[in-house]
Amino acid sequence: MTRHPIHSTHPSPQSPPCLTCRVLLVLDVQVCMLSSPKKGGVPSSETVYRNIEHILNRARSAKQPPRIIHIRNSGESGDPDAPNSPGWQLVFPPLEHEFVIDKLKNNAFAGTKLAELIPRDAELIVIGMQSDYCVRATCSAALARGNTVILIKEAHATYDRIEVWNGGMVTAAHDVESEIEVELEEAGVNLLCMSDVPHLFSDR
Repeated sequence: MTRHPIHSTHPSPQSPPCLTCRVLLVLDVQVCMLSSPKKGGVPSSETVYRNIEHILNRARSAKQPPRIIHIRNSGESGDPDAPNSPGWQLVFPPLEHEFVIDKLKNNAFAGTKLAELIPRDAELIVIGMQSDYCVRATCSAALARGNTVILIKEAHATYDRIEVWNGGMVTAAHDVESEIEVELEEAGVNLLCMSDVPHLFSDR
């Protein structure tokens, strides 16, 4: 059965030009992944929640706010992020002028209208879930289209990884996140820290 993305009630991709040429992409920041670890959230959910909230507040209050786009993953029936389930909901409610795009694949550009909202010369700031899935795939796709891509450390996260080909050993989530940062930086992504956030949305 073919699944179709849920249509958002937020602005359609036929929008005015992005005057700042800067986009904040909030990937899969959904209840199922940012709840407490005991309820299925990522191990660093508390820290990542606080950091993403801080980044969103900075972006929204900037003199020239970036275009803010929320990406929401739609899983299969029975999945924690099945459409319209509690876990599918966005943790931070989008403001009226912000965009929401639903996706079915790791690459947020695949099968969506995201490319219509992000000019190829735009600077793309990425935060969200999961480091080794949507974050990796979407950053890679953005680099391939020519975007400048920034990934904020400690504002993206994932789960522990079970190494099925290595006796079931477990690689801790923070080590997986670090691996992805190294991989993406080598590919051309710019890594910034939370200490850089105060200057992130200014004229630099």
